[in-house]
Amino acid sequence: MIGHELAGRYKIIERIGGGGMALVYQAQDILLNRYVAIKVLRQQFVHDEEFIRRFRREAQSAASLSHSNVVSIYDVGQEDDIHYIVMEYVEGNNLNEIIKERAPLQVEEAVRIATQICDALGHAHQNQIIHRDIKPHNILIGRNGRVKVTDFGIARAVTSTTITQTGSVVGSVHYFSPEHAKGVATGEKSDLYSLGIVLYQMLTGRLPFLGESPISVALKHLQEEFEEPREVNPLIPQSVENVILKSMRKNPQERYQSAEEMMEDLETCLLPSRINEPKMEFEEDEDSTLVMPAIKSMERSSRPKDEPDAEEDGPDEKAAGRRKRKWVKPTVIIASVLLFLGIMAGVVAYVNKMLEVPEVTVPGVVDMPEEDAIRLLEESGLAVDPEVIREYKPGVDEGIVFGQSRPEGTVVKKDSLIQLSVGAAKPLSVMPDLSGKTYEEALALLKAQNVNEETIKQNTEHNDEVDADKIIRQSPAAGAEFDPDQVEIVLTISRGKQTVNMPSLIGMSRDEAVKTIESLGLEVEAVKEKSSYDVERGKVMEQWPFEANEAVSPGTKITITVSSGLPDDIVNYRYNVPVAPAYEGEPSRIRVVFTDALGENKEAVNKTITTMETIPVDLVLAPNKDATVMVHRDGRVIDTYVVSYTDAKNGTVTEPTIEPPPVRDVPVSGGEGEGGSEEGGSEDEGEGHDNGNGNGNGNGNGRGNGRGNDD
Repeated sequence: MIGHELAGRYKIIERIGGGGMALVYQAQDILLNRYVAIKVLRQQFVHDEEFIRRFRREAQSAASLSHSNVVSIYDVGQEDDIHYIVMEYVEGNNLNEIIKERAPLQVEEAVRIATQICDALGHAHQNQIIHRDIKPHNILIGRNGRVKVTDFGIARAVTSTTITQTGSVVGSVHYFSPEHAKGVATGEKSDLYSLGIVLYQMLTGRLPFLGESPISVALKHLQEEFEEPREVNPLIPQSVENVILKSMRKNPQERYQSAEEMMEDLETCLLPSRINEPKMEFEEDEDSTLVMPAIKSMERSSRPKDEPDAEEDGPDEKAAGRRKRKWVKPTVIIASVLLFLGIMAGVVAYVNKMLEVPEVTVPGVVDMPEEDAIRLLEESGLAVDPEVIREYKPGVDEGIVFGQSRPEGTVVKKDSLIQLSVGAAKPLSVMPDLSGKTYEEALALLKAQNVNEETIKQNTEHNDEVDADKIIRQSPAAGAEFDPDQVEIVLTISRGKQTVNMPSLIGMSRDEAVKTIESLGLEVEAVKEKSSYDVERGKVMEQWPFEANEAVSPGTKITITVSSGLPDDIVNYRYNVPVAPAYEGEPSRIRVVFTDALGENKEAVNKTITTMETIPVDLVLAPNKDATVMVHRDGRVIDTYVVSYTDAKNGTVTEPTIEPPPVRDVPVSGGEGEGGSEEGGSEDEGEGHDNGNGNGNGNGNGRGNGRGNDD
């Protein structure tokens, strides 16, 4: 099948799986240029109407479903004796392979997979379809983590006239429900039982029931209890074990009543409020003591009940026999004797002729070209069988004889028939299309055709059209025939677009930025100007469309924005702020902080004074940004002034004034009644005087409260 073009549309690439009924191939849909999976009925069943019916049933069952967790059916058809179904190709692994590789799985992963399977079953059940063969082999996990349920080969549509298929046990015995093993009606709850076993296997790495034969396993489903999941894997939360215990009840009435109910339980079982919930308890299962009924025979008599016995003569034949004439019997006897005598005479004549045939010795023709061998045999008085056995044999060239039906030196009668075995050309493989694949994907396809990895060479080059690490071209070309033992394969792999690392242009001068862009093979599309309160005039403040350290292809156009300096509508204003110590002649730490259009909390002065003085503060005001000046004395905010843009522009700013500082008339050491200590007395007096040093003008130069505004 490899290389065959099915229905003139599907080119078979490789075999990727198979089951009891069919083989599965990966193929390319030439019409739609996509990969598909094609299930082909095994040849031994192509004349079996029951299998063909079951095979078609799969297509009908799955085609009626449309769900993100069900493998989609694209096409179904027949070409000669090839019955096939074209379906969605899922790139990934089946769940059985994942379980073998790394079971037990993480609880979160197992619950996520089971939830998606449950969602698919819910959709199928809503469409009156029971899968009847849920097992890890039929669960595909895509590389994106999406779960896909496949193989509805024994699914049965539930209708009012046909509820179950009795008389045969269909499915995989390790995942049977008890009612399935009995061969009685199987419904939605049977699928949920099988899903419970799949979840059990994902979390424990083992099956709940094992036996020496399918019958013994089926009996265990009916009669025995399984080892509880948490006994095998204590890391399983109780809430998750409860889901398994309920789905695997032998009595269907004690299981989940629908896939939706089970999915709701799965979606909530890992919530903190449920993880440590009590273990689910059930009454003793009545079915656990039942004995499995005898398996009903699938064979049926091919003869209808009302068909008469073929050995019985009908009344008409008996009557006709009585009417036979009496002279017939002697005539038959005489004719038989004459015929026997004629045959004997012929045999005697043939034997005499054979006795007179001369004998010849068979020559050896092995390792001779076919034409020379035929010529030698005929010259030796022998006949060559026209049915020459032609097959590829390692070490034997095409057209060279490697076997003869009578060994060399054998004495035979003249004209005896000799059959030759002749070497044929080695069957060639067809090179798959590797374009757009990664090296690992290509290697897997080539190894499937027995190509040695050492014969595969890799070249790399930049390419603007093909993503990095994908194959651009190949040699031999796709579709070419090749000998896996002699071929040399060259794969050219894309390194992606040729790129450079975009530098940061921010803070550079215009000329520096342009020079840097051009040195990297990039182009300057535009230089824009924009006013800024923060960036110095002539310096780059923005770059577009790529930020620093991003990969950029050569030839890409870059736009830079250069600062044109402060906006035209700003107002520069010098604001004179009066400051004074707490007490005249005594040191106080003065700190003046201001906020304007150029920034926040900028320090104008930070020094110690002993007498009143004025601090000039140069402010820059914008239409949408007033200025604020804060005066701190000895760590406290004592005055806050607001200078508005409008007042500064119109010259209507009220200059602040303060009262001169008081002169301390109380000894520094303090006395009784002034706080009990030097520190306490100073604080009390400072509070009183701070309240008097403010300025209460209504334009924002208001009187401050030094006591309540610690820095």
